[in-house]
Amino acid sequence: MEFANKEYLFLLLLVVPYLLWYLLYSKKSEPTMRVSDSYAYRFAPVGWKVRLMPLQVLLRVAAFVLLVLVLARPQTRNSWSNRTVEGIDIMLAIDVSTSMLAEDLRPNRLEAAKQVASEFISGRPDDNIGLTIFAGESFTQCPMTTDHASLINLLQNVRTDIAARGQIQDGTAIGMGLANAVSRLKDSKAKSKVVILLTDGSNNMGDLSPMTSAEIARSFGIRVYTIGVGTNKVAPYPIMGAGGVQYVNLPVEIDTETLADIAAATDGDFYRATNTNELHNIYKEIDKLEKSKLNVTKFSKRYDAFMPFAAAAAIALLLEILLRITIFRKLP
Repeated sequence: MEFANKEYLFLLLLVVPYLLWYLLYSKKSEPTMRVSDSYAYRFAPVGWKVRLMPLQVLLRVAAFVLLVLVLARPQTRNSWSNRTVEGIDIMLAIDVSTSMLAEDLRPNRLEAAKQVASEFISGRPDDNIGLTIFAGESFTQCPMTTDHASLINLLQNVRTDIAARGQIQDGTAIGMGLANAVSRLKDSKAKSKVVILLTDGSNNMGDLSPMTSAEIARSFGIRVYTIGVGTNKVAPYPIMGAGGVQYVNLPVEIDTETLADIAAATDGDFYRATNTNELHNIYKEIDKLEKSKLNVTKFSKRYDAFMPFAAAAAIALLLEILLRITIFRKLP
């Protein structure tokens, strides 16, 4: 706990002279009875009122101390906290073309990719992670951030039919997806900059070839880990027909050679996932990447915390007044 007005705490020094006055001089003002010898009173019991007399002083001191604390404005922790953690800068580039609706991974390729990517993000709380999605064109779904709750929320909002509904041009622009991710990482100051690119097809769209984007990534010191997702032969693909959803088997065409070349050109690795379990294992392997220092600044709202002290001061003061006018009342 911190105090916004620390200078008021010096008022607590006034408690010392008050207690000295009470111990040294206050008893001299109390009424006394002169007797020739106090021997007769040596076994006289001390009444409970006499024993409780110092309670008034304690209540006054407590009320004073609490009021000083209220004036000093106790507050919660500082609004900003800076800390140095271990982490790297990562951009996830995920294919959202219509072929990602194939159900060789459960429930389908894109949903499986989203689930595994979410677990990967949750397991690296100190990393700066962003998200790029691509089909026939590419855009940034979320820039790099340490607010992983928001990132996962944006990832889960990526619809499996985004290209089928015409919200993004269909196709597979691997080069554009990679270039978009690289543009987010090029100005990063982190030692380690990584792109994890996941796709289920071959580059057939976009103005940049995959290898051109790979060369750009290498020039900025960015490693690219590529993942080809899908079975080795054919995959069931859902088609909405008059009688409901029907499935057709579509051939799986993943340009593994290009994906491997991208990874090799940037000192990364190429992985092949034919099922959800393999995809989990791939992300676990990537999770063992080297880490570099990253400064993180977190913001939390500051709250005043004087109310408990004010309430306690009021109770102590009222109790002292109540005792003074009742039990410890002095008759003239």
